[in-house]
Amino acid sequence: MADNMYITRKIQIIVNSPDKDVVYDAIGKLMQWQQACYKCANLIYTHQFLQEQIAEMVYLADGVKLKISDHHKDADGMLVSSRTNSTYKVLTEKFKGVLPSSIYNNLNSQLVSTFLKERGLYVNGERSIRNFKRSIAMPFSAENIRRLTAGDHGNFTFILFGIPFRTYLGRGYDEKRELLRQVVNGKIKLASSFLKVEQKKVFLLATFEQEKQFHLLGGAIIAEASLSLEYPLTVKVGKARMTIGSKEEFLHRRMAIQAARSRVQASVDGNKAGHGKVRKRKPLAHYQSLEKDYIKHKLNVYSKRLIDFCLQHRAATLILTGQQEKEEIAMAEPFLLRNWNFAGLKEMIAFKAAKVGIDLIVE
Repeated sequence: MADNMYITRKIQIIVNSPDKDVVYDAIGKLMQWQQACYKCANLIYTHQFLQEQIAEMVYLADGVKLKISDHHKDADGMLVSSRTNSTYKVLTEKFKGVLPSSIYNNLNSQLVSTFLKERGLYVNGERSIRNFKRSIAMPFSAENIRRLTAGDHGNFTFILFGIPFRTYLGRGYDEKRELLRQVVNGKIKLASSFLKVEQKKVFLLATFEQEKQFHLLGGAIIAEASLSLEYPLTVKVGKARMTIGSKEEFLHRRMAIQAARSRVQASVDGNKAGHGKVRKRKPLAHYQSLEKDYIKHKLNVYSKRLIDFCLQHRAATLILTGQQEKEEIAMAEPFLLRNWNFAGLKEMIAFKAAKVGIDLIVE
C-alpha cells in the first residue's frame, strides 16, 4: 500500500481575461455544465437503483428475472456491459457535447462506487437514495489542468477545458499557495479534483496527493488528550502537560460575532431590496461567513498545537479520553452543542495525526 494521502483545498479562481464578454461567457458555460452535472448525478443513481431493484420485482415473468451483470461474462446477465459502463453509456448518449466527457466520466466512476458501498443501506431501508442538488461539484481528471504556472503576486495561472484561469489567494503565507508551488516544482501531484460555481464565483476544489510525513516516534510513548469544557484541549505525555486555548478565548470572539449577526438580522427587513432577498441578506451572509472562518481558524490552530506537542515528545499514539462523555454532555446543553464544535476539532485532530503517522484512539 502506497504511503500517500490526499488533501483537498478550496481555491477561488477567476477567468483570466480582461475581456468582460469572455469572462461572462466562461462563467455562463460553467453554470450550464453544473446544471448538466446535477442531472447526470441523479440519472446515475436512478439507473443504479433501478438495476438493484429489478430482482425484487416479483411480478416479472421468470424468464425476465436475469442477473444484473454483464452478459458477456455471465450467461444469465442482462446487461450489455458492466454496471459502471451501463450508466456511462446513458450519460454519453444524453450529455456528449453538452458536458466535457472527463466530468461525466469521473462523476460516473465516483458515484457508482459510492452507490455499491451504500446499497446495503438502501436495501435494508436504513437510508433513502441520495438526491443531488444543483450546487454539485464537477469532478475532472488532473490531466485536464494544463500549463499550471506561477504568476504575479503569488498567484497561479492554468488552462482548464480551454478556459484560462488564475487563482485568487490573497497576500501573505497561504498553505494553498505552498501546495500549488510544490505541484509546479514536481514535488507533489494533483489528483482528480472538482470545479464548483457558487453565486457566480468559481472555485477549484484541488486535491493534492502527497506522501505521508514520517517522524522518529517512540512506539511506547502515548499522549493523552481530552476535549474539555474549560479548555478546548488538555494534553499530557508522561509528566509533561499543556492546555491549549481557553473557554474565554474561543467563545468571546464567537459570541461577539453572533451578537453582531443578531443585530443585523433584526434590521434585514429595513434594508434596500435592490436585487431581492440576496441584496437584503448580504450583511447577514457576511457575518455567517465570518463566524465560520473564525471557527475553522481556531480549530486548525488548536489541533496543530496538539500534534506539535505530540511530535515534540515523540508520542506514537494519541488517545482522546472521555470523548463520548463530553459529547453526551454537549448534546444535553444546547449552548455547548451550538458553540463548542467537539466534532469539528476531533476531525482536524484525526487528519493531522494521520498526516504525521500518529495513531489516534478515541475513547
